[in-house]
Formats: sequence, structure tokens, C-alpha cells
Amino acid sequence: MKSLFSPQAHSEIMSRLEQLDQNKQASWGKMKVGQMAWHCQGPFHIMLEKNDYGMKPSWFAKVFFKKSLYNDKPWRKNLPTAKFLKPIEDKDFNTEKSKLEALINEAYSHRDKAEWKSHPAFGYFTADQWGQMQYKHLDHHFSQFGV
Repeated sequence: MKSLFSPQAHSEIMSRLEQLDQNKQASWGKMKVGQMAWHCQGPFHIMLEKNDYGMKPSWFAKVFFKKSLYNDKPWRKNLPTAKFLKPIEDKDFNTEKSKLEALINEAYSHRDKAEWKSHPAFGYFTADQWGQMQYKHLDHHFSQFGV
């Protein structure tokens, strides 16, 4: 699995982000492109300890979902979205794209960090797993919008 912490994957993600524009239509799902850019910020907020969204530890999440966050198996289309990451209103694409770009670069700047705080619901991730999870989430949604 690619990791956002590798220079090649970071460069790829930034290039794909640049290919998005406010007119892109989703191939699946209900989100508009601005909502997707807003949604993708959430996992970075958690990783960078900006917001834990009130999440609590979940043995169910750890046992049944944790490995799917960073393994090589692609996520299926139309997976349910956590309520706190589900946009309920339109979002300005250019604003949300700029915020997402800043968060991606901030996370990448910590690529050599050895120890990360545990995820509030899933528990401990290695640095590699954090990078893989972020890449996989962005790849899933960028593919949703054809980039």
C-alpha cells in the first residue's frame, strides 16, 4: 500500500488534488466535490490532533475495521460515512481544497515522526499505517471524482 509519507505518493496526491475543480462530478455517492474536500480533512484533523470529534475507543472498530483502513484492498463504493464527517450543506470547493492541501502538506511534514498519538476509536497505528490510511482515503475519494 502506498503511503502519503513517501515523496512519490505525496507528489501523486498533490497532482491529483490539482486536477480537481468545482465542476467535477462524482462517479458514485452523494457528495459534491466541495463536500468531498471538506470530508477528507477529518482524518487529518484526527491524525494531527486538531479534533477527535468526540470519538470513543471501540473494540468493534478495532477488531472488524482497523486493518481495512491501511491494507491493499480497495474500499468498495458507497461505504457509509461516519456522521461527524458527513457534510450536510454545500461547501465552497476552492476554500475546502486550500484547507485540504494545507493539511496534506502538514501531515507530510511529519513524515519522519516515529510515534503518533493513538486514534481515538481505532487505537494505535504505526507511522506507516497512518500514512497508508491517509493515502487510501484520498485515493478512494479522488477516484470517486475521476482523478
